[in-house]
This record gives sequence, structure tokens and C-alpha cells, in this order.
Amino acid sequence: MMRGVSSWAVAVRDPDGAISVKSFPLVSWTRRHRAYRWPLIRGVVALVESLGIGMRALNISASAQLPEEEGEMSRGAWVATAVVALCFAVGLFFVVPVGLTSLIKHQLGSSVAFWAVEGVVRTGIFVGYLYLLSRVRDLRRVFEYHGAEHKVISCYEASDELVPERAQLYSRLHPRCGTSFLLVVMIVAIFVFAPIGLPAWWLLVLTRVLGLPVIAGLSFELIKWAGRNRRRGWVRAIMYPGMQLQRLTTREPDLDQLAVAIAALDAVLAVEGSAVASADDLLGLEVVA
Repeated sequence: MMRGVSSWAVAVRDPDGAISVKSFPLVSWTRRHRAYRWPLIRGVVALVESLGIGMRALNISASAQLPEEEGEMSRGAWVATAVVALCFAVGLFFVVPVGLTSLIKHQLGSSVAFWAVEGVVRTGIFVGYLYLLSRVRDLRRVFEYHGAEHKVISCYEASDELVPERAQLYSRLHPRCGTSFLLVVMIVAIFVFAPIGLPAWWLLVLTRVLGLPVIAGLSFELIKWAGRNRRRGWVRAIMYPGMQLQRLTTREPDLDQLAVAIAALDAVLAVEGSAVASADDLLGLEVVA
């Protein structure tokens, strides 16, 4: 899946081997209201938009492998799936860490020790979860296509020829990947929650849930800034952990998978043209990929 400024496209390889491409118009909320372009707010808006597009892309991809008579899943089914997935993520990465740390908060002795331990627990659960996913054999092709998206984006950003053989030469790691974004979220959360101290347990849980928009907005600004300045050595050093974490969520794709990713990008470029915006603006932040 590739997202541009005013369109997005998804390409899938059908059971018969042909590449099917669907392109859709995109009018970002940030273009409808000035307030949605304010720092922090624009990060939350981008995340919600990307999740919505990602769910639609998954629907198209899954439906392409089903018999025609079965059709696509209903909108209600996908909304319910998204809600369940979001609740699971909030519970696993925010409620569970604060709950586990609360069990020993009296032994920690200070709020500083509490938020430090909670942050370590949260990040550990996140990395462990990604590691377990990387061991699931059925997800291997998903991670290979994820790597194909990164290689093709990097090939385009380098103004190289968009063909599988050239795209194969580029790294499958990319600074604007959703994996790096999520790791930044885990780290930013440590500093956002630090000033709250040690209130009652239910207030701790409530602040973790209500603080998510602030964390998402800050993380968005950081990852975009890092993407624009990634040629600086000290910025690359800061980004290094997130980049290496992508080794769990990407795999080396083959030429056929790269051809699918190129087809999606070509569909976006056909609508918008390569001169419409910079590569950073055109491809934006990959949250779902």
C-alpha cells in the first residue's frame, strides 16, 4: 500500500498471478481544517487516517484471495475488528505495564523509580510481542511485502529507476516505518507520564489511556523531524534502535513482491506526478505498513 498527497493505492497479486491495483482519492483532514495542521494535533489526525486506510487496504488484500461470490467483508465487521485491536493494544502496552508496576510501587520508593520501571516493562512487552510475531510462519509473507514497500520507497527517494532489480539493492529498513514510530511511542510515554507521580491505581490507568493522543502527537513530530534530518550522524544514532527493530517486522522480498509494491507506487504517481511534492510529503509517515 502506498499513500500520496491526494490519493492512495493498494496492489495485490491475485491467485492467478496477475497484479491487481486499486487507487482511491484522498482528502486529508489536515486540508479541511486549519486546526488539524497544528503541531501535536496533526500527529493524531495522521495516525487515525493511516489506520483507516490500512484497514481498507487489508480488506482489499484479504478479499482478493477469496472467491468472487464471497465479496469483501462488511464495513461494520472491519470497524469491530479495529476497535477490538485498538483495545487490545491499549490494554497490553499501557494498562498491563502500569498494573504490573503498581504491584510493587511501595517497594520502589519514589515516582521516578516507578515510571522508569513501568517504561522498561512497557518497552519489554512491546519488543517481546514483535519477536513472537516474527516467529509466526504465516506472517512471513506479510513481513516480506513490508520490506518490499520500504525498498521501493527508498528507491523512489533516491530518484532511481523503479524496477524490481534496482529496488532490490536498497535497504528494507526505513526511518518512517510504523515499527520505529511505535518504539518512539513507548519511549515518549515514559517522559509524558513521569510528572504524574503516584496517584491511586485507577488514576494511573486513566492517565495512561487519556494520555495516548499527546504521546501519539509528540511521537509523530519526532519521527517526522528525524526523517528530515536522517543524514546527520547523531540523528542516525538516535534512530538506530528503531531501525534495527524493523528487522523483526520486515523480511527480504523477492522480485515479484517488489513488482507489487512498485505497482502501488506507480498508481499514486500516475495521479499526482513526481513533481507535485517532495518524497517526504508524498509518501508521508508509514504507520500501518
